[in-house]
Amino acid sequence: MSPAGLLGESCGLGGFVKKLIALAATVATGLALTPAGPAAAAPPTTAARAPAGIDWKPCPDTDPVLGGLLKGLECGTLAVPLDHSRPHGKKIELALTRARHTSPAGAYQGVVLLNRGGPGGFGRDLPTRFATGGNGLPNAVGSTYDWIGFDPRGVAGSEPKIACDPSYLYPGRARPDFVPRTAAQERVWIRKAQRYAADCGRRYGDTLRHINTENVARDMDAIRRALGQSRINYFGYSYGTYLGSVYASMFPKRVRRMVLDSVVRPSGAWYEANLDQNVAFEKRADIFFAWVAKWDSVYHLGKTRKEVEAAYYKGMAKVRKAPIDGKIGPAEYNDVFVPDGYRNYTWPDHAQVLADWVLRGDANGLRGQFGEPDWLAQNSFAIYAAVECRDASWPRNWSRWHADHSRQYRQGNRFLTWNNAWFNAPCAFWPVRGGPAQRIGGGKGGPNILLVQPENDAATPVGGAHEVHRLFPSSRLVLERGGNNHGASLSPNANACLNDIVSRYLGTGVRPASAKGVDAVCRAMPAPDPTRAVTTTAPVDPIALPGLR
Repeated sequence: MSPAGLLGESCGLGGFVKKLIALAATVATGLALTPAGPAAAAPPTTAARAPAGIDWKPCPDTDPVLGGLLKGLECGTLAVPLDHSRPHGKKIELALTRARHTSPAGAYQGVVLLNRGGPGGFGRDLPTRFATGGNGLPNAVGSTYDWIGFDPRGVAGSEPKIACDPSYLYPGRARPDFVPRTAAQERVWIRKAQRYAADCGRRYGDTLRHINTENVARDMDAIRRALGQSRINYFGYSYGTYLGSVYASMFPKRVRRMVLDSVVRPSGAWYEANLDQNVAFEKRADIFFAWVAKWDSVYHLGKTRKEVEAAYYKGMAKVRKAPIDGKIGPAEYNDVFVPDGYRNYTWPDHAQVLADWVLRGDANGLRGQFGEPDWLAQNSFAIYAAVECRDASWPRNWSRWHADHSRQYRQGNRFLTWNNAWFNAPCAFWPVRGGPAQRIGGGKGGPNILLVQPENDAATPVGGAHEVHRLFPSSRLVLERGGNNHGASLSPNANACLNDIVSRYLGTGVRPASAKGVDAVCRAMPAPDPTRAVTTTAPVDPIALPGLR
């Protein structure tokens, strides 16, 4: 799935460049809460040798990759095997951070590993968001944990750092239209995808065989052992929910508490999940266009959803005919608006950008929303591709891709379909074949998991949460009824009801009582009111959506 969002965007699907560069409360009625049962004692580790402890030191005020985001944290590194089946073989290095607990020793609850999504999202900045109570988690809870951020293998501060042909994301000028209107136009994108995959193979060779979710889960368990913990706590958004599901399947006795927010459907990994997204994003685009129509007195783009949708595609036609500054064509234009499928607090700004361009020909808003991908975005995309292409099997015959995406587009799924096709197209030609997919699930006495899911999530459609709930019968599922924001809890503009449930769980282990189907429901917060907006800048999300989640 492509990146977009939460501290961007996460489920790896659409949003191409914009997803990569985006920096990732009502009370439910009748919630019966019961304490989660204690996890079974962890078995002895089967590793040949426990990894050495982590030498923590104060992070520099300015990190070479992440700038000042790590200020106030402790930094460390951990060497892990490139190939976990050969523990004494070649090593790679993971970069980590820590925010230490400040509670009395008697209240200490252990470590929480954090993942914002992607795959390809960095994570070393995340502890600052959870340890200080600034994201809706009460300080009385946050202070009882050591919060651990880590850049997964190949990402940001970890070694080796992986990035491939930079022209695929952006060649310095407007890219070809995502929607191919002739076979020749389609071949242009196919050749670009082939070159990208080949360049990754030339640069990193056999290393790509070991860049996948299963190995990131094994890295997490190496972190656990290096920290001297028998069990870990975990919080993951978007793709991070798939990583958490894999870890809980591989190491069920090592899970103390686990929150999975905006849940990936494991059986869709990854080709089918992207097709699901194309349909879900069309529905979310309709919700956005209908909201703009509701506020026609502000934006004047049309009084109906169809009129606003027509205005959106009219604006795209204008940049198709004459790209803005030679840099913003229909592909870049689509990227600007894809985040509106991830969250609704971007809607007022983006509706104004659309109105300025369509009604007045003012391109400054589009210029302000567009940004050329830097090295970090290139790195995020390379890891996104490396992980998803390796995790599971992908069609290797382009005729299947052409048929599926052409059919979806003809059926009216115009907003994301071809954007998403090209975001994932390198997987059709990846130098390392994918699969087999990791088996996901646990028994009734299995891992202690809390699932949080917005009902209208387009990046990770709601069916994924229901599937994971079935695969882990001991889990609890909280649905945000009518929820539109991917990454629904402990993030900017988060639902207070969801925050309360998650905070109670992290603080005490108490989860909603088991019920048939969904275990608890929170009502979504109202959509934005542009007449009351006090800022033109959307808040930074806690999860970096490079990629699907």
